[in-house]
Amino acid sequence: MTTPVTPVVDVDRARAFIRSEGRLLERRLAEVHLDHDMSAVPAVVAALAAHRNADGGLGHGLEPDVRAPGSQPLFLDFASDVLDSLAVEARAEVTAAAQDLLGGASSFLAGVVTPEGAVPILLPSAAKHPRAAHWGDCDAPAGLNPTAALVARFRAFGIEAAWIEPAAKFCWDRIEAPDGVEDAHTALCVLRFLETDPDRDRAESAHAALCSRLDRLAFFQPRPSDDYGLTPLHFAPSPDSPRRRFFADADVDAHLEVLAAGQQADGGWPITWEAPGSTAEREWRGVVTLQALRVLAAYAG
Repeated sequence: MTTPVTPVVDVDRARAFIRSEGRLLERRLAEVHLDHDMSAVPAVVAALAAHRNADGGLGHGLEPDVRAPGSQPLFLDFASDVLDSLAVEARAEVTAAAQDLLGGASSFLAGVVTPEGAVPILLPSAAKHPRAAHWGDCDAPAGLNPTAALVARFRAFGIEAAWIEPAAKFCWDRIEAPDGVEDAHTALCVLRFLETDPDRDRAESAHAALCSRLDRLAFFQPRPSDDYGLTPLHFAPSPDSPRRRFFADADVDAHLEVLAAGQQADGGWPITWEAPGSTAEREWRGVVTLQALRVLAAYAG
């Protein structure tokens, strides 16, 4: 196990950055994750619910790279990830709210899922609005990202819906196909799916197999790099994460050093891609600054 590190960061300045530049969502999340103030959980849920549309889906640029008001699976993926992370610290407080917010989106998901059971990450309607360049024309085929993650989080909160069973079958078909998981973002979705699948023997075998080949996937950085990508810290954001054992101590330590050194003069952390405008960039910096503080605090012990 890696030796815990002491973050060489200005935490007060980072918190001030979140308060001044972050969205209400990240400001209230900081109270839960950094101050361990569970009384802020309802405020986090309310901030997410403010993005809900009449169709039950979530919109209004909840994921800052797509500035669309209409419902998008991407936004539901973002919200379910927030709730999933909250549940680690406050499951009792979060479960009922998650069942309401996510369960209420089931009708929206049922209307966009493909006949094979896959959920597209973006709908064509997103192309009418400002978005980060990496989203292109918003015509990516439906796949494991975000289908696997959505199935996992709905399961984790005990939410039942008709779209889940065919979606789970789609996920297994892709996971067990040669080269079914090709990039690190998809791998994160798949690992969460496997961690919630009821067939534990099958899931644990697939989980170990995927973790053993992460370094061969696109957008994964086993060692620090200037290129865009996910790191071992995205997969194991705390030293007690079950996924931590798949990464070498030296790699984790190197990424922790780079992460700690990444704080900017204004107290926040930068993003490594081009957001669709200055507002989106500020919003993302609030997100990644909170993530950095959480990871560094976890590994500092």
